[in-house]
Amino acid sequence: MHICPLCNGLRTIVFYCEQCGEKLKDEGKLTDYFDDYSPYMDADMMKMVDGYAHTRKQHVCVHLFHCDNCDDDVVRFIQE
Repeated sequence: MHICPLCNGLRTIVFYCEQCGEKLKDEGKLTDYFDDYSPYMDADMMKMVDGYAHTRKQHVCVHLFHCDNCDDDVVRFIQE
């Protein structure tokens, strides 16, 4: 069984904004923003519609990170 270390609070990963160098804030799984019920759906099922062909097979969780300084959003792939 594969689980995302960020979603489950097992690890903290720090990324920095490529524009300004500020620390990015983890906003959670990208698929949680698809609609009102997305956060409650099965994670493996949502990987089939996340827009990235490799996420399910390679056990990767797609997270959205946000820079409060320059208001930039960045997608990062987190290995489960």
